[in-house]
Amino acid sequence: MSSAPGKRVLIVEDDTELAELLSEYLSSHALEVSVLHRGAATAELVRNNPPDLVVLDLMLPDVDGLDVCRELREFWQGPILMLTAMKEDADIVAGLETGADDYVGKPVSPRVLLARIRALLRRRQASPEAEGISIGPLRVSPPSREAYYGQTKLDLTSTEYDLLELLASRAGRVQERRNLVEELRGIDFTSIDRSVDVIVSRIRRKLRQAGGNSNLIRTVRGVGYMMTIPEDR
Repeated sequence: MSSAPGKRVLIVEDDTELAELLSEYLSSHALEVSVLHRGAATAELVRNNPPDLVVLDLMLPDVDGLDVCRELREFWQGPILMLTAMKEDADIVAGLETGADDYVGKPVSPRVLLARIRALLRRRQASPEAEGISIGPLRVSPPSREAYYGQTKLDLTSTEYDLLELLASRAGRVQERRNLVEELRGIDFTSIDRSVDVIVSRIRRKLRQAGGNSNLIRTVRGVGYMMTIPEDR
């Protein structure tokens, strides 16, 4: 499986031994890796030299990882994969709601981390052959990875765009939560995985902010989600 050669990954992790282990492993799989051990310098580095993906520890000694994630989301929409030792669902959900795209629990398996990174980078690669998708006022453009509601461009993170495109490309058909998790995250579904639910909530909020109808994405209780098709389409 390709490791997306040449893709640049920034690791923000205060545990120097872990950071070195992860850096060496990812580098051995054709990724270009840089490391920061403090959160305060992250935003400046990303702004001046944007990576393709950020691996962000949420328990940093100088700045709360959630604050770093929130600051990055003010200007950068690339994938953020958080590392967390937290076991409570509420803590993981807080990270996802702040704008993270995925999470890996500690202790970290380098192989698992690589698989998650590959999944995020793979989904981010645009398909130049794909045509645009229009559903009422919503327009999704795979070649540019942009989405508009009416004349308003939706300010989506990488994973928010991926999920919106998935649902839009299958409008009118119920998508099981299990399948969405596996397609977005590249892992087997577990009943406690709430990542897709949080990302749907984020997309709905941005649709409302653009003057759209958040019910465009309908919850099918106990199953998953469906992009609805307006009657006047």
